[in-house]
Amino acid sequence: MQRFIQFNDEQVNSFRLMQLIDLAKTLTREKEMNVEYSPMNYIDVSRQTVFVSHFWDHRSVTEEWHGLITDVFLRAEGAYKHSDPTVIRKFLKYTHTLSHPSFAKQLFMLIEDARLEEITKCKRPGTKNAFLTRRTVYAKYFESQLNVHQVKGVTTDAFFNFLYLIIFAESPIDQWPAIQPELNQASPFITQQIEKVHETTSTADSVKICTALCEVVDELLKKDMLNEYFHLPEKTIYNWADGLTFDDLKRKDELINDDTETEEPSGEEEVQDEEFKAWHRESEEKGESFLQFELEAGTKTSIDTEAAREGDDQEQALAIVQGSSKQSRRQDFDQNDVNRKSEEKASGGSKYGKENEDAFPVFEWPQPVKDTEKLKYQQYKKEISLYQKKLKKVIEKTLDHKKTSPRTHLVKGRLSKNLMPYFTDEKPRVFYKKDEDSPKIDAAFELLLDCSASMYDKMDETKKGLVLFHEALKSVQVPHEITGFWENAPKAGQKGQPNHFKTVISFNDSIYQDGAAIMQLEPEEDNRDGYAIRHMTERLEKRTEKQKFLLVFSDGEPAAADYEQNGIVDTHDAVLAARKRGIEVMNVFLSTTDIPDTQKEVIQNIYGRFSLFVQNIDELPDILFPLLKRLLYKSI
Repeated sequence: MQRFIQFNDEQVNSFRLMQLIDLAKTLTREKEMNVEYSPMNYIDVSRQTVFVSHFWDHRSVTEEWHGLITDVFLRAEGAYKHSDPTVIRKFLKYTHTLSHPSFAKQLFMLIEDARLEEITKCKRPGTKNAFLTRRTVYAKYFESQLNVHQVKGVTTDAFFNFLYLIIFAESPIDQWPAIQPELNQASPFITQQIEKVHETTSTADSVKICTALCEVVDELLKKDMLNEYFHLPEKTIYNWADGLTFDDLKRKDELINDDTETEEPSGEEEVQDEEFKAWHRESEEKGESFLQFELEAGTKTSIDTEAAREGDDQEQALAIVQGSSKQSRRQDFDQNDVNRKSEEKASGGSKYGKENEDAFPVFEWPQPVKDTEKLKYQQYKKEISLYQKKLKKVIEKTLDHKKTSPRTHLVKGRLSKNLMPYFTDEKPRVFYKKDEDSPKIDAAFELLLDCSASMYDKMDETKKGLVLFHEALKSVQVPHEITGFWENAPKAGQKGQPNHFKTVISFNDSIYQDGAAIMQLEPEEDNRDGYAIRHMTERLEKRTEKQKFLLVFSDGEPAAADYEQNGIVDTHDAVLAARKRGIEVMNVFLSTTDIPDTQKEVIQNIYGRFSLFVQNIDELPDILFPLLKRLLYKSI
């Protein structure tokens, strides 16, 4: 089906997003730092996320890339390291007293970004060209916005646009546009304050300049800003300013008494057992925290509290707590549970990816095959019979055959290097024969079919491709499995996201089974490709064959609950993880119509060079042959 109008058809470039994520992690040195697209550019430290702006969409390749990386540099290198959230928090409280708080917040962000830009360029000179591109694009944009707002009479926005042009002007601007007479009269003071912007050395300096301007301008402006160009997120700043560190958890208040033990412990003291009551006068008042002690009195001992000592099994308050200073005498925890949690932490919260934390599998098996399904399968089988022979030859030529066990200690054949039996045995057997290839191919295939609603116009052609692979693999006795996957969108919610896996051809029966059950795969709901690929990777890992292939029959557009923006990246991560485990992953896109360039780009972003775009089923063997050869040469 040709799509003439596409609403909200923005696709995330997974490679570019992963580059931005790697850049953010490198600059902040935070392993969990993430990058997401947003209408505005800012950093959420509590969520460990840098948001890059959609402002750079639909521009030239250079402008878009330079804009995105400067967004990351300003937040990860600049704001994360050189902005003071406590000062910004005080400034936010001050803006609540103003008549034009939006103008004040955006003006502060403009001044602070100018300071952070200079810091970043000084520390990383290689970013100068990118920031030059950023300034050029913004200058053109704010010039056009100034003209538009002057015509419409939106004075506050026009004044802000002009302030940007003044701050980043290459030469002084003497002629002020006629925005508002009162503002023009205050131009000497405003210009004087703006000149100090490039002399700021801290967040407090930026606040000082912004406050001085706001105290004058707030009385002159009539309305607050209509548009938002720079974003200062209040909730994020408050969370950032209130963030607790390990030092914050340490005790800082002094004891009521200040006495110290005078007698050094010798280790031979008499020990008496005494019952310890949970209640005492110091903890009479109930606290809100579990196991919270608020002791204000006591005697200082000579025990070195910073030294590591051996833990004891009596000291574990909770079963899930595991000490790390020294090995304890007993292990009252489940090591498998610890390993599982470590794996989940490494993968972002779940072994199937952080985007799939709420997803769970629902496994299905085919229903009894109907006569109509058998007839349709026989029809497809006739249509692909010629191409089946070609695909069979491709598989036999490219894939390795199994090796037979070596044959040694023979009466005749090639002379072995081990001649000791000739001198020790009465009837020596010192010959051997070379290994011969078995007729069986040492490979396994997993054919994974996307059963989402977007495949409805490609499902018939895709089923022909599955029939072609099934018959060809069956003819050369290669074990394979065919599974359809989809997510049940109506049931996806707070209780989880059910992902269905319907296996119509299993590994055990693939060589002998008739493939009519393939006809039972139909378009269903959403598709969570990364989650499905990870599940199939686990299945293939259990196989003993030398070569393992995962063929994903999909249109390459992951779409599911909470999976829109990061679905392509998550799927790409799943593909990389499978390839690291020795599984070759390919995408097969079968369609009877022209494949849009946008869809091709999405698929190539996920699967790289190993993507098949086939408009006619007869082209599949010829396209598959060089791809299989390339995969095999890559693995040598």
